[in-house]
Amino acid sequence: MIVCVCRRVSDREIVRHAKAGLGFDEIQFELGVATQCGRCETCARSVVDQCNAAHPVAALCADMPGQAIQLATQITEGRAWQQSQLSVAV
Repeated sequence: MIVCVCRRVSDREIVRHAKAGLGFDEIQFELGVATQCGRCETCARSVVDQCNAAHPVAALCADMPGQAIQLATQITEGRAWQQSQLSVAV
């Protein structure tokens, strides 16, 4: 389901990032959710809260060794890449 129409962010994307250990603010920075009109913020926060309550990162690591760490690395690399592109553009 699309949560953020402005940025075309789905609940699956939000859940994937939340399971990697990111909080709402970090997910908002990475995906741009709730940065345009803001109508999706309540729903996006709810998805993050439900994910964090139901699936702690430690449980994810136990079920799929290496996957959570790999996903978190990919997200961090994405953020670093975006920041480096911003500094180049400035």
